[in-house]
Amino acid sequence: MSHEAPTVTAQLREKTGSRYAHRLRKNGHLPAVIYGHKTDPVSISVDEKVVLGYLHEGMHVFNMEVEGGEKQTCLVKDIQFGYLGDNVIHLDLTRVDLDEEVTVNVGIHFVGEPKAAKVPGAVVSHPLNELEVICKVSAIPDQILVDVSDMVEVYTVGDIELPAGVRTDIDPETPVATITYIAEEEAEGEEVEVGDEAAEPEVISAKDDEDGDDEKKDDA
Repeated sequence: MSHEAPTVTAQLREKTGSRYAHRLRKNGHLPAVIYGHKTDPVSISVDEKVVLGYLHEGMHVFNMEVEGGEKQTCLVKDIQFGYLGDNVIHLDLTRVDLDEEVTVNVGIHFVGEPKAAKVPGAVVSHPLNELEVICKVSAIPDQILVDVSDMVEVYTVGDIELPAGVRTDIDPETPVATITYIAEEEAEGEEVEVGDEAAEPEVISAKDDEDGDDEKKDDA
């Protein structure tokens, strides 16, 4: 982490169930559960706006201050979205130690513009938007920076310069960003078709030859 984990205040949930959770979200609170480290799970609710703001900044670790208890360092283990996939409806948090090694997905932030992208018809794609990394809790980066300025056709996981103490087991040949030239290929295909049509010879059948000979005989 490039900074100290933020403190998030949480309230104990008196009830569970979808109807109660819906009521919480309607009032600006996000249902969540804390578990791990051989301690009983605790159902809580947090301020939705505050927590989502931290998540959008790429934060993964929070100091959870649950009413009536001590602060607990927690890692966001799972984010549950609604059926449309556009809103967060629940969080799973697991208790961790700062020196504990964990596996976590970190968002990729692309910077720079490939020179090849300026070629007419070039299309830049990002098939990978986050990377699974392994590191200590204290070393979790907020984001993975990927500079594609010198990219030609493909940028792979193996090209990423990970921060100190961070590694990944993802195949190094996995594409992170690619450049294709779809429009240019289509244009070349059209040119070939036009050329083929222009070069197509006139076909004269054997019958046409015989008819021509008969006409010559008649003329004679």
